[in-house]
Amino acid sequence: MSNRVDLDRFRELQRLAYQGAEHVASRLEPGVSERMAAAVLRRWLERHGVDDWFHVPFAWFGERTAFRNFRIPTQFLPTGRRLEPGMPYVLDAAPVMDGYVADIGFSGCLGGNAAWTRLDRDLSAHRAHILDLVRRRRTFQDIYRAVDERIKEQGRNNRHQVYPGRVIGHRVDRIRVGGPRLVVFDSFGLRTLRTIGRELVKERLEGRSPLWAGGRASAHPPTPGLWAVEPHLGTEDGTVGAKFEELLVVTDDDAFWLDDDLPHVHRWRAA
Repeated sequence: MSNRVDLDRFRELQRLAYQGAEHVASRLEPGVSERMAAAVLRRWLERHGVDDWFHVPFAWFGERTAFRNFRIPTQFLPTGRRLEPGMPYVLDAAPVMDGYVADIGFSGCLGGNAAWTRLDRDLSAHRAHILDLVRRRRTFQDIYRAVDERIKEQGRNNRHQVYPGRVIGHRVDRIRVGGPRLVVFDSFGLRTLRTIGRELVKERLEGRSPLWAGGRASAHPPTPGLWAVEPHLGTEDGTVGAKFEELLVVTDDDAFWLDDDLPHVHRWRAA
């Protein structure tokens, strides 16, 4: 379990990542492409001290926010899709600074969109719901299925099931492995992939997984540590998607969100 100093550093980086997303979102306008938005977010974060990447920034516009017709991993990469008035967007980035990691998802809409507003309202219910289930020590598998059931009750579609591994979350640790700070597959930091590989082996030997999904590998109580949690909802017609992603701290007998001073938390409280 990370100590208090470590948690402060994780929290600072998470806030920086959200500040970068807000900076980019405030400058979005019709005609901006996904590639342009992702590139600006990457440059902003690197100028503010980010020195490596868990994964580089992604941007999704329009129906791509709901991962409509996504079949292969390369479809997650930013495209030339351009923003239009009333169009939803998602910015997603996982920066690394001095080995500390953040992984954030920032949803918004360019102007008014009633469908997005209703979807965002439904998304807000999952933050407290997930925390409550973790505190009750339900297995990760049970929590995943409970979230999926809540999404269906809301008349929404589970879109995090489209992520590689169908994950709703994944373990986050400080990256301590050496080697070059390179980005491979246009997405992931090389040191990140090495760290994930080590964690997969270690956790599997202990009957757990660093990936939080709905399968048998997640049929265990919440593992103490930091978890990047990312529930992702879509409308029934697959044209609008919304998500949040932030760090959840799990201890031996409790859990809490690392930070409540985040844009989506403020938006939901105001609403």
